[in-house]
Amino acid sequence: MRDVVVTEFWKLRRSGVTWTTAGVIVVAVLGAALLTWIVRDPARAASLGLLGAKANLAGLEATWPAFGSYLTAIAGGGGMLLLAFVVTYLVGREYVDDDTSKNMLGLPVPRWRFLAAKLLVAAVWWAVLVILLLITGLMAAWTLGLPGMNTGTVLSTVGAVLAAAGASFLLVPVCAWITVASRSYLAALGFALGMLLLGNLIGHTGWATWFPWSIVPMLTLMSGSVPTPLPWTSFLVLGLTFAAGTAGAVHRLNTADNP
Repeated sequence: MRDVVVTEFWKLRRSGVTWTTAGVIVVAVLGAALLTWIVRDPARAASLGLLGAKANLAGLEATWPAFGSYLTAIAGGGGMLLLAFVVTYLVGREYVDDDTSKNMLGLPVPRWRFLAAKLLVAAVWWAVLVILLLITGLMAAWTLGLPGMNTGTVLSTVGAVLAAAGASFLLVPVCAWITVASRSYLAALGFALGMLLLGNLIGHTGWATWFPWSIVPMLTLMSGSVPTPLPWTSFLVLGLTFAAGTAGAVHRLNTADNP
């Protein structure tokens, strides 16, 4: 198992995808910081052409709690898409870019180990991105001098971001399953995008707490009516989704013929 994990990490050493995902995180945080600055100083933003005449800033606040909610939304809703991309890349490259799936499936190694290694790499990759999100967000907030920033509120935001990041990770084995079944990138990425849109729609219904792709946006306060706290059954649904996705992907690997 150690050799499989080391190999997965080693394969990333020359990949530019890791830097691309880091850039996405930084741009998202800086975008939230720019929006916060516009809300704080709309007159100056308008003079620089950053604020349209019909822009509506009602309900937006230039405070640390508000900015922290943006960071949580990036880790949750944004993480659903970004993690789908990460896992789809790790699994799909065996079939598309490297054409090494026949070697992987032919080795005298239990196939579940390959999936476990890829999920572990994805988890570490995602953890680094979340740390980058928090560091960039804290630096941006400190630069802006946002009110309401103290030890208690910062720790609360960090906890919310970590919870959202963890919840979004529980959805990724389903994307791995679809990638293994389709042997391509597009099906899983299309599924992830479709579920993000469907989750937002169902988030405004009474079924939201039972639909995994609605639960994460609700956890990050991105979606409709949010019960506080979320019922324990919602976290059970997320756990079952992770288990089902993992089991499905392992089963597909175990029954796959060499391409």
